[in-house]
Amino acid sequence: MSAPLVVSIPHRLGREEAVRRLKTGLGRAAASIPVMQVEEERWSGDTLAFRIRALGQVATGQVDVGDDQVRVEVVLPWLLQRFAEMARATIKKRGQLLLTKDGEK
Repeated sequence: MSAPLVVSIPHRLGREEAVRRLKTGLGRAAASIPVMQVEEERWSGDTLAFRIRALGQVATGQVDVGDDQVRVEVVLPWLLQRFAEMARATIKKRGQLLLTKDGEK
């Protein structure tokens, strides 16, 4: 088993607002990636456990929402590991878009 892909995304929204935005925005973000399908999304407090399917492979992960950062951890199957850096960049970019206050740059 390989090491998980970990992405930390800083924010200034506070925990509650970050959770609210993630709950409403994750489905839209996933829908915009045609090769990916969310199979399971389970929130427990400020933590999301998920399972996605991409290119016929299943990846699992967790999102932990803190007061000033969101930590995303994804365990990629062997066949998807070659896309790890692309996945890291996409997670970071889409996460920053969801977690940026309106009008902030």
